[in-house]
Amino acid sequence: MKKIMILGASILQLPAILKAKEMGLRVIAVDMDKNSIGFKEAHVCLEISTIDIPKVVEAAKEFQVDGVITLASDMPMRTVAAVAKEMGIAGISEDTAIKATNKAFMREALKAHEVPIPLFFRVTSKDDYAKYVKKFKSRCIVKPADNSGSRGVFLIEDLENKRLVEHAFEYSKKFSRSGEIIIEEYMSGEEVSVEALSVDGEVHVIAITDKLTTGVPHFVEMGHSQPTHFSDEIKERIEQVATMAIKAIGIENGPSHTEIMVTEEGPKIVEIGARLGGDNITTHLTPLSTGVNMVESCIKIALGEKPYLVPKFSKSSAIRYFRPKTGVLKSIDGVEVSKSVEGVQQVSFVKKIGDKVEAINSSSDRIGFVIAQSDTAQGAIEICEKAMNLIDIVFIEGD
Repeated sequence: MKKIMILGASILQLPAILKAKEMGLRVIAVDMDKNSIGFKEAHVCLEISTIDIPKVVEAAKEFQVDGVITLASDMPMRTVAAVAKEMGIAGISEDTAIKATNKAFMREALKAHEVPIPLFFRVTSKDDYAKYVKKFKSRCIVKPADNSGSRGVFLIEDLENKRLVEHAFEYSKKFSRSGEIIIEEYMSGEEVSVEALSVDGEVHVIAITDKLTTGVPHFVEMGHSQPTHFSDEIKERIEQVATMAIKAIGIENGPSHTEIMVTEEGPKIVEIGARLGGDNITTHLTPLSTGVNMVESCIKIALGEKPYLVPKFSKSSAIRYFRPKTGVLKSIDGVEVSKSVEGVQQVSFVKKIGDKVEAINSSSDRIGFVIAQSDTAQGAIEICEKAMNLIDIVFIEGD
C-alpha cells in the first residue's frame, strides 16, 4: 500500500485525507493540534507542527512516504519541498517554495521574468518604509511578506494622513513572521484566481474563479464563483499571465493558485501559491463546475502518476460567506430549511454557539458559508443568497 503524507489535518485538509483513503492509500496526517478533525480519519496521526521541517522530514523517512501534499495553506510549503527533496519524490523545489511563500521573493522572481505585476518595494525597516511610501502618489497597499488569508493587508487611501500611514506599517508588521513587509501599487479592477495543475512542466488551467471581497481596507474574500464572467479574449490573457507566473517561480509538478487583478492595462499578478486554492474553491467549486477532482489529481501528481485533467462537463458553482454582526454567537436557526433549497450543495458554520465574533479583518473571522451549483454562475450566486436569507443568526451584542 502506498503512503501519502498530508501536512495539516484541519477542515481544510480533510477532503485530501478522505480522498486519499478512498484511493486506497495509507494516510499519514501531520498537525500540531491533537484535536484536528482529520486525525479521526487518518491512519497515522503525528502531533508535529507542519512548519517543523526537521521533525516532519524525520517522520517522512520513518514511514517511507511515497508522496507529500498540503491543501489551501502556504505555511507548510517549505516543509513539502524539504520532504520531497529528502525522499526523492515529486514536489516543488526549496527555491520554488520560498518564492511561493515570501511575497518579496515572489515579486522579484516575477519581475525578472517580465510577468505583469504592480509597482512594489520590499521593506525591512521603518526607515525603508518612510522612504518608499513617498514613491506613491495616491493609494498603496501594505502587506506582510509572508502571511496569507488577507492577514495584515491594509490599504492606505490617504497618504497625507501620517497617523494612518504609521498605523498601516504597525498593523502589517504585526502579521509578518520575518518582520518584512511589502508596499505596492493599488490595482483597481476585478480580481480573479486561476486554478491550475502542472505536470512535467506543462501548465493545465482547470478554472478561472471570480471573487467578491470586503474591499477596503483589508480585502477579505467573501465569495467565489465559476466560471468567470470575462470574455474569451480576456480569459485567454488571464491564462497567459498565470502560466508565465507559474513558470517564473518554477512550479513543474503540482498545483497552483494564482490571484490576478484585471486592470485597465490588462491582467497583473496579485500573488501566487504553489498549492490548491482555499475557501473551498478547488475542493468543492471546481469539481462542481468542471467535473475535475483537483484533490485527487494533486495526490496522483505527488505519487508520480499522471492525472486526467480534461473537464467532464461545463456547469457553474458559487460560495458565499455570511456577513455577520459582531458579538457573541447566541443561536443559528433555519439551516436544514436552507439545505433543502434546490442547487444548494453545502451549508457550513466554522464558529460555534458561544464564540465571540469580531469584525471581518481576515478570513479566520468569517463564521460560515453556503455552496451552490447551477447552470450559470449568477444562478449559483442567487441560490447561495436565497439559502442564506433563510438562516436566522442571533448575536448577543457588546459582550
